[in-house]
Amino acid sequence: MRVIHPRPNPIVAAMYTLRDMNVDVIVVHGPAGCCFMASRMLEEAGVRVVTSGMKEDDLIFGGTAPLVETLKLVEERFHPKTVAVVGTCSSMIIGEDMGAAIRRADIGCNAFPVDCHGCSGDNTVGAIKALEAACDAGIIPADERDRQISLMKAATDMEKRIGMAGKQYLSPTRGPTKLSAAKRMLDVLRSGGKVACVMLAKKELAFRFADMFLALKQARDALGGEVYTVANLDPNLGLPRIRGYASAILGELEEKGASPDEIVGGLDEYALIGERMKEKVDAYAPDLLVLIGIPHAYPELPSDGILITDQPRQLANYLSMGLDAVGEVASHSMVMGAKSIVPMETGDTIRELLG
Repeated sequence: MRVIHPRPNPIVAAMYTLRDMNVDVIVVHGPAGCCFMASRMLEEAGVRVVTSGMKEDDLIFGGTAPLVETLKLVEERFHPKTVAVVGTCSSMIIGEDMGAAIRRADIGCNAFPVDCHGCSGDNTVGAIKALEAACDAGIIPADERDRQISLMKAATDMEKRIGMAGKQYLSPTRGPTKLSAAKRMLDVLRSGGKVACVMLAKKELAFRFADMFLALKQARDALGGEVYTVANLDPNLGLPRIRGYASAILGELEEKGASPDEIVGGLDEYALIGERMKEKVDAYAPDLLVLIGIPHAYPELPSDGILITDQPRQLANYLSMGLDAVGEVASHSMVMGAKSIVPMETGDTIRELLG
């Protein structure tokens, strides 16, 4: 099936993966505007992103000269320990040897190429290319490379089975307001019932979705009832930056008395841990199940539950299936560079209803 709605780009996936390995500078070897929006967001997260700014002549005569010049400027300005040069459609289609350009620049730090481009397939292809290149450069060990690659393949399979990559076209939507979803949660607690909240979050988006644990704790304290929380926040799993996210979120939740009742897997394992989470939830037998983050990673989506996602097209997918779903569609831009939990609109609606 040909999917015609926009999908994530392999180049951007490579850049985000390099960020997660705490690479200091990413050089995008292509035109100045290539991956412009992603570069802006990555810089908000503390990663330097620059461009070689290829021109028309470089497509004919090669872009080695501007890349070498850019690498020397990077060394002079930022004094980095690690630099990754990421290929684009422009540089890869002409067969640019980025490794040779890096050796010619001789900038005296750990600099390595990531040979990817926007036409190379699924977005996870770019992430895998970055993992392989980083392993060759000594940034991560081989066992973590292999673990991450298996997770990327599982995530791709999941998206094609039930996510956005499994539908030909999905029109983005902001969906319904958060009021009815918030009222449903409060009504269950007010009647002495049990709410289970499961977070299957990806990377920095956990800084937003973890707010639901804080809001539900406040609701339980005010109204009674029971709240059971499960999260993929194992701080010992994942690439360095991702482990840091989990540690920071767990620390804040513990400080505020809202630590998860169960921790199942890490922030990179969302595509593999749904069954384990479901076993724990089934044993708890809640009156209402709330799935936040990437709900379709949970098996057998509940027809009477509440789904919360940050993806406007995925939200449209859930609504088309007749599921009760709401969107926190501005989340990604809000959590770039976040150091602490960022309030959700759904959480704030709960707090407002509590008065």
